[in-house]
Amino acid sequence: MKTIIHVNQHNIKHNAKHPEDIKHVFSCKQGNANVYGHTVAIHGPSVIVYRPNKPLPRGAKVWIETNEQVDVIQ
Repeated sequence: MKTIIHVNQHNIKHNAKHPEDIKHVFSCKQGNANVYGHTVAIHGPSVIVYRPNKPLPRGAKVWIETNEQVDVIQ
């Protein structure tokens, strides 16, 4: 099953301003499930997609796609 990994730029900015309240910056979507974490390990080939004219439904223009196993460390 395809996994889409997105880096949340809003959380990166939040973390810079509020180091006492660190939020997860990675979101891994697989089917209808989302898993959030600080580190993502991809066990196999993946591609980085940049699609400014056709972003993901939530607005992401850059993301990583893989059909391999993904481990998210929170």
